[in-house]
Amino acid sequence: MHISLEDPLTLAIAPPKDETPKEKETREQAEIEARRISEDIDEQIRQERTVLKKKKKPVKVLLLGQSESGKSATLKNFQLQHARREWAEERASWRIVIYLNLVRNIVRVLDILSREISLAESEKRPGSTGIEYLSDSDDETTNHEIVYHFSDKHRFMQRRLGPLRSIQGDLENKLGPESQEVRSTASMSATPFDSPGFQLLPKRPSRDFGINSTNGWKSALEKLRPSMMASARPQRRSDSDHDEITDVLVACKETMLELWQDPIVQQVLSHRKTKIEDSPGFFLDDIDRIVSYDYEPSDNDIVRARLRTVGVQEHRVVMDDSNGKEWLLYDVGGTRSLRVAWASYFDDVDAIIFLCPISCFDEQLREDRRINRLEDSYLLWKSVCSSRILAKTEIILFLNKCDLLHNKIKRGLSIKDHIPSYGSRKNDTVTVMKYFQQHFKEILKQHSPEQRPFFIHFTSVIDTKATAATLSVVEESILRTHLRNADLL
Repeated sequence: MHISLEDPLTLAIAPPKDETPKEKETREQAEIEARRISEDIDEQIRQERTVLKKKKKPVKVLLLGQSESGKSATLKNFQLQHARREWAEERASWRIVIYLNLVRNIVRVLDILSREISLAESEKRPGSTGIEYLSDSDDETTNHEIVYHFSDKHRFMQRRLGPLRSIQGDLENKLGPESQEVRSTASMSATPFDSPGFQLLPKRPSRDFGINSTNGWKSALEKLRPSMMASARPQRRSDSDHDEITDVLVACKETMLELWQDPIVQQVLSHRKTKIEDSPGFFLDDIDRIVSYDYEPSDNDIVRARLRTVGVQEHRVVMDDSNGKEWLLYDVGGTRSLRVAWASYFDDVDAIIFLCPISCFDEQLREDRRINRLEDSYLLWKSVCSSRILAKTEIILFLNKCDLLHNKIKRGLSIKDHIPSYGSRKNDTVTVMKYFQQHFKEILKQHSPEQRPFFIHFTSVIDTKATAATLSVVEESILRTHLRNADLL
């Protein structure tokens, strides 16, 4: 055997020149054993890496439901419980959103008042001391004739609060498309991701920081968020922080209170089918508290605030009570035109939280007034349950806005007038909730590709305390399923 004297490595591993056959056999056996040990170590490292990879795989949860069903409020409840630092950093930014909600509330009342006053003036009775008229009952009023007594005070409030319309435009420009509600849609399908010829949309690439959004309310807040170098602790605003919007709101504060508390205005609003109190982002009962230079939004204010989700929000949360497990929560836009993006997130989620607002049995979609909202939720639920991609995915159903359902029933709304199949059942909150619960169960049973357990929770997700308890149960269930699928439980 020729050995190169110029290669030290070859010299080091070469067998001794005077090696006996027995020594050679011993050396070769040692080499075999060393190779076996090395391969065992490599295999152990590979297995440990596989287990580590499984451990690092985040829990993925998809929030589904129509627009205004409570998906973003649920996401905010997750953040409130498990991402307090980000929550504190965003707190000041929500002030502008809450002011937009309040201004929209006022403008909506002004629009209703203006319409009623115009009708009254056009039908003014000869000899009347004030402005009186008989309402020509439309789909927003009752069917009996109603007499309203308007005065100069109401016209003054209209003029005094007129600047709020331009304030609404300024706030919407500040926040971008997320501040605009959809009033129409080109999509004729409740479930465009089920349509023939449907193609999956690509997922947007993830970013390095904790919140990823494609035109969702998170990106709107980024425009308003204070510098990361600034303290996250609430601080009293100095005079230099008083912006023009706050100045106008403070100047209009007393008139806003007078408008909302006015008996005639309350009479007009009480005869409309759609109650402004039931709308997302309702803050008219909080005018005195929130219209202030040193106002800082409370946790409850932030959860109640309404800002539309335009794209898909990805929110990363590390839960300390889950041994530092990372969770990815996806909040998707719920209007019909945005649902086409849903299916791109179906393939690798651990669980779906589906939200249906059961208080909306008498309402229509904002983007398509021909469609009943509850019927739209039924179609969505059926599609999710029948999806073969989601056949093994855990599904949690939130029958949401139970508080608003209870209020509607207390006001005397009859379920059977809007849902004929409800029949002669008792028109009380508990019976109605059980009816909806059974109906959703039947849809799952009939359309699921394979039988699977699922969980139903009655919720009012703007109630942060009750929702925290619900989410604790939901999180434990989802985590157990995730670990079982990763063979770690």
